[in-house]
Amino acid sequence: MRSDLFLQSSPWWIVVCLLVGAAYAAAMYQPLPGRSVPGGWGKTANYALAALRFVVVSVLCLLLLNPLVRSIRSTTEKPKVVLAVDNSESMVAGGRAKLDQALSTLETLRRQLTDQGLEVAVRVLRDTATDANLSQLTFTQRTTDLADLLTGIRNDYEGRHLTDVVLVSDGIFNQGLSPTFGQYPFAVHTVGVGDTIPKRDVQLKAALANRVAYLGNRFPVQAEIVSNGYAGQNGVVVLRQGGREVGRQTVSFSRTETFSQVTFQASANQKGVQHFVVEVLPLPGEFSTRNNRQDVYIDVIDGKEKILLLGLAPHPDIKALRSILERNQNYELDIRLLTGSTDPSPPADKVYDLIILHQIPDNSGLSSGMVQKVLARNTPVLFVLGNQSAPSVVNTLNPVMQITAQGNQTDKTTARFETNFRQVNLDPIKLEMLEKLPPLLVPYGDYKLQPGSEVVLWQQVGSVKTSKPLLALNVTGTRKAAVLAGEGLWQWRLEEYALTEKQETVDELLQKVIQFISVKEDRRKLRVYPIRNEFVAGEKVIFETELYNNIYERIFDQPIRLEITDEKSITRTFNYTPTSTNSRFEISRLPEGVYRYRATSTINNRSEQATGQFIVRDLQLEAVNTTADHAMLRQLAQQTGGRFYGPNNLASLASTFTSQQTPDRLTSTEEMNELINWRWLFFVVLVLIGAEWGLRKFYGGY
Repeated sequence: MRSDLFLQSSPWWIVVCLLVGAAYAAAMYQPLPGRSVPGGWGKTANYALAALRFVVVSVLCLLLLNPLVRSIRSTTEKPKVVLAVDNSESMVAGGRAKLDQALSTLETLRRQLTDQGLEVAVRVLRDTATDANLSQLTFTQRTTDLADLLTGIRNDYEGRHLTDVVLVSDGIFNQGLSPTFGQYPFAVHTVGVGDTIPKRDVQLKAALANRVAYLGNRFPVQAEIVSNGYAGQNGVVVLRQGGREVGRQTVSFSRTETFSQVTFQASANQKGVQHFVVEVLPLPGEFSTRNNRQDVYIDVIDGKEKILLLGLAPHPDIKALRSILERNQNYELDIRLLTGSTDPSPPADKVYDLIILHQIPDNSGLSSGMVQKVLARNTPVLFVLGNQSAPSVVNTLNPVMQITAQGNQTDKTTARFETNFRQVNLDPIKLEMLEKLPPLLVPYGDYKLQPGSEVVLWQQVGSVKTSKPLLALNVTGTRKAAVLAGEGLWQWRLEEYALTEKQETVDELLQKVIQFISVKEDRRKLRVYPIRNEFVAGEKVIFETELYNNIYERIFDQPIRLEITDEKSITRTFNYTPTSTNSRFEISRLPEGVYRYRATSTINNRSEQATGQFIVRDLQLEAVNTTADHAMLRQLAQQTGGRFYGPNNLASLASTFTSQQTPDRLTSTEEMNELINWRWLFFVVLVLIGAEWGLRKFYGGY
């Protein structure tokens, strides 16, 4: 390390500091009248004391100049090499003998490079470092993301002298992007293992089905089959549920390589998540039968959310609302019209989750009896006003806003989104389009929001931003409600399609408002739920836990008993206690299947419970494709300045590394420090002052 002293002012000030020190010493130790020295000591001691005073004063004056010390530290860094190994299941699909031979050669290379003083590290999938012998690696990873492996190495070694990465892989990846799309500041030497010749095999490439079905309905399950080497033969595809065969179809393989599709029609006869298995029966000589089977999980729902759309008369807005609601498969819509319909009354025994009243109550009083009937329960309601609405009656029925209309006058207003509305996730930038849409026809008068109401859209007349709400809601009372104070919704949808060729912004706004006011409030004091509905076999199943007291404040440190039951009625029991720092509970190594869970706890001497279900899915991604892709490995090596090596020429890889002379990297760091911050300098000055004071006392000076 080298250090230099810098002054922040002219060097001539050093001379001034020395002169000040000399003058101070001379004044202190000049001879007294009649004496050769100021004290009772000799000339030698006088000169020594004067020298001490000169040094101390000069150093203190120099420190007042605030000099800087520049320190330059140089370090030498050896080149680094990373051996990255694809430890996925597909690596051993064709046998492990050649793979073990390649790993043994790489282990020898690792020792040689280490003996040369290089830093050699081993990384495997999921960005994990390991010091184990390469031949002892277990190839058990169920997915392959080579881009993530190389990106993790790049990030971890950023700024370090990493020159080369050796990637041992079969080139098969089934997660993430292709590694050839990445940019790497090091050379990637690829070692290709596995067999590049397609195997004689039949694969179930995919099993496709809707995630949700409704109880009592039929739904399709589609199977995609790929075959190689079975020209002129037939395959049998079977659909099973709970071990029982529910469908069977035959597929013909007309060519050496074929792609076929078959579709089954299954019935949703039981509520909850149902487990179906699609399987291609094995044929003689198949390379692997692991890729002949896939699992399908269908969530069977007992009924949809029921919505009553009650209108005064046929209107384009009713059709627009119908189109918006029917985009959500979870809604069951019942449309009733008071005029122009033979049966306007909804069934008396039918319970609705949401009621939409279009131009009801009306100014003619035609709907008064119907309104009292449908609003007898505290069902959430959306009022859509129009030129036939009676605002005075609407005021008595809704907790959202009060409208003091001036006769039958109307006004034309466009919409402006309230950016502070945060009850649902809406994009304010997308909703700026509302200002470009045609104006709605609204009652003209004064508008007053009720306590607890929130505005979603404001009225805007031309370029004038008013304080009158156009769309507002209130969910704080006994009845959740929203009011859209205008008609012309159908024109919004048509204009949006004309501008964007889509109908997304208006539909998303109305759908989320309807969903928000119709959702049922969860008042449970114990809530235990998995963070996802589906997990992949091998990963941890994580449960989130929420506990509340009587006033619904979050509490912790209450014991939880969690019971998990699989499809075979085998129950696993766990006990844990959530804390303020960790409210989650993790379960490892659950096999594939559908699981039901039940969590119980005692809160305020009362038993509370939470139930639900989740899925552990076995993707079998490593069994779908077992044909090595050495072309991708060659391209990756060429892009990064590396070379491709086969299992038989790994000796040349070892000779390449041992023969190349990669220079060490010299790194220098510069630091600037103030001299006054050096602590040892304080103690030096203190010692000098103490020495002077001690000598003066020793010689009898005062």
